Amino acid sequence: MTALVPVILCGGTGTRLWPLSRATYPKQYWALAGSGEDTLLQQTHQRLEGIAGLQAPLLICNEDHRFIVAEQMRQIGVEPGAILLEPMGRNTAPAVAVAALQATAHGDDPLLLVLAADHVIQNAAGFRSAVETGMAAAEAGQMVTFGIVPTAPETGYGYIEAAEPLGSAAAPVPIARFVEKPDRATAEQFLASGRFTWNSGMFLFKASAILAELERLAPDVVSACRAALEHDSEDLDFLRLEREAFASCPNVAIDVAVMERTDRGAVLPLQAGWSDVGSWSALWETAEQDAEGNVLRGRVISEASSNCYLRSEHRLVVGLGVENLVVVETDDVVLVAHRDRAQDVKTIVGLLEREGARESKAHRRIYRPWGSYDGITEGERWQVKKIVVNPGASLSLQMHHHRAEHWIVVSGTALVEKDGVEELIGENQSTYIPLGCKHRLSNPGKIPVELIEVQSGPYLGEDDIRRFDDRYGRSDATLDG
Repeated sequence: MTALVPVILCGGTGTRLWPLSRATYPKQYWALAGSGEDTLLQQTHQRLEGIAGLQAPLLICNEDHRFIVAEQMRQIGVEPGAILLEPMGRNTAPAVAVAALQATAHGDDPLLLVLAADHVIQNAAGFRSAVETGMAAAEAGQMVTFGIVPTAPETGYGYIEAAEPLGSAAAPVPIARFVEKPDRATAEQFLASGRFTWNSGMFLFKASAILAELERLAPDVVSACRAALEHDSEDLDFLRLEREAFASCPNVAIDVAVMERTDRGAVLPLQAGWSDVGSWSALWETAEQDAEGNVLRGRVISEASSNCYLRSEHRLVVGLGVENLVVVETDDVVLVAHRDRAQDVKTIVGLLEREGARESKAHRRIYRPWGSYDGITEGERWQVKKIVVNPGASLSLQMHHHRAEHWIVVSGTALVEKDGVEELIGENQSTYIPLGCKHRLSNPGKIPVELIEVQSGPYLGEDDIRRFDDRYGRSDATLDG
């Protein structure tokens, strides 16, 4: 039986789904599609279940997101073959090269199914069938890409032209060319020809085949990635690529590096309700709508409104007599936009970045390997946070030079270490951490610990931390507990 290894690419920041998707917590880690609580990343793996020969996935992500990826895989009972950490983004060709090198490191030569972690596919059974159809061609050495059968003359996607009309093709068809995003008139011609599909960015090929083509067409990519892997370092359950070697790798997509130049490319038409969820309007289109055409998520009331996407993460959102709007509420931002302007959200993100606004990249709630913290309010010499520590987790042993802290437990039981002395603090109990005290906060229980932290002092920046011990292998340069 042919082994099939999913390669799930978890990079990208998804700025067009701001303010929900941000650099510190991009869209692939949010539950955006369907009515359940599974995230786009989790759904990406779950829709593969049942494919013959399926092996543990290889996940490639930014090192800042490693604990998010590991936790989301743990939640669905998946133990990855490896989680490879990129020190910086270098596009998809290096990511695929690293995955192929890792997959063949011990003499194996599986099929690699390259998937983005942030796509929606409504017909999972149809997708699995397409993968199984493409496996024979990939096993024979073809480089298969999944082309989405177009439903409209979209100008926001790249296109793939097949060497012959696709009709009801039941097997991959040789690729004639890739075409960049066309204008509308050209896109209409593409649809009429019956030869074109949208470029989904999903691929299927043998590990040895893609390595051979990368060596032939983009050898500098392979040499840099090989060096990054040869000098990698194990970090708990992760493989951290060597920074300097990976930084020398060209920033290039696998389409450009290989698929547009190889003579082994083939396109397999796919009709499975695919979307790259590239905007709030795209998410509205793919989601289940009510009788008035609204998509409502969270604590939302809609009255006499139509064709809206209304989403609340915290506060009540009321849509009264409005049409064709996108309204997204988060802990620190409310977006109100006409659906036709949803693609322009990235312009607002760019404006915020130029202003140095925190909201461009981070939420108020910040996730850490031990849990999360949420900045509630602050003053000139004080600030208040809500801290959540997961069961069995622990912050680093640390001290602060410029601030003192007061902890009040509101749920669960915390184990607090202060200058070598341990004490258990239960619900409605508190403890004081004076300036300069060496301390650690842990959760020995089976439910999350929630506490309120009041900080006071002349300087409250997160870089006021000196670590003495950390189970997650972080240094003083990695901030926030």
